[in-house]
Amino acid sequence: MAKILIATVKPFSAEAVAEVKRVLSEANHDVEVLEKYPDQSALINAVRDPDALIIRSDIVDRQVLEAAKNLKIVVRAGAGYDNVDLEAATEKGVVVMNTPGQNSNAVAELAFGMMVYMNRNGFTPSAGIELRGKKLGIHAYGYVGRIVGMIGKGFGMKVYAFDPFIDRIFIENDGVVYAENVRELYSKCQYLSLHLPSTTETRGSVNFDLLNLMPEGATLVNTARKEVIDEGGLLKMFRERPDFRYLSDIAPDCKEELETNFRERCFFTPKKMGAQTAEANKNAGIAAARQIVRFLEKGDTTFKVN
Repeated sequence: MAKILIATVKPFSAEAVAEVKRVLSEANHDVEVLEKYPDQSALINAVRDPDALIIRSDIVDRQVLEAAKNLKIVVRAGAGYDNVDLEAATEKGVVVMNTPGQNSNAVAELAFGMMVYMNRNGFTPSAGIELRGKKLGIHAYGYVGRIVGMIGKGFGMKVYAFDPFIDRIFIENDGVVYAENVRELYSKCQYLSLHLPSTTETRGSVNFDLLNLMPEGATLVNTARKEVIDEGGLLKMFRERPDFRYLSDIAPDCKEELETNFRERCFFTPKKMGAQTAEANKNAGIAAARQIVRFLEKGDTTFKVN
């Protein structure tokens, strides 16, 4: 029997928590829940005994890992895991996993929700713009990118994708045009949906030179990470390209400047909400619980990221 801690400053839904508890309890594990905790010290105190930890956007840094004397596994219920110190976890012998694909549909639908909202001028009566017939580029064709492509085709858009890690045949079999390189992708598409992880290679990689390749009516949609955007280049695009628009689920550091000077051409959700649907909430939590059970019972390290 192991002790599992669900630590979420931004809680799962009550239904999701109940399902996660059910999965873990049926495997004869004890479950504790820490929700809406006031500060990092509360998490540090709570992790001293558990064998496993389920988190969402919670920060698991070196200090947390040093305090977690019995911890064997951390599962981030979601795709991104840059909120976990992987180096420190590896040093401590702690396995870190994510739950890829569980939030994908929710994030993809949000991308289109933002596009429609902007194209219809915030749902005001003035004349808007249709998505049908436009070209949509997908930068990184993973779980979310693939669903974005499916939805884009449903809107009647011509869909392109670039991902150096995905085979061309896989992309083309989805009815998506394969872009040979990232510059080709940006130069062809009025709408560009970002799904890049935040890595050493990707941080700041979406810069002015790349964005300025986009044709008239350029709209960048970011449901990934703010760090992949070169904010100096983003500001330059707004100043030099009056047609350029930016929609993001992660407000940039220059948000105030953009909203002050270019309010009609940008939109940021009040709080990162790509995965905030009842379905995604439940799916990611249950997936995390099942991965912990398989790891503790069989040593299964599928979805390990460190």
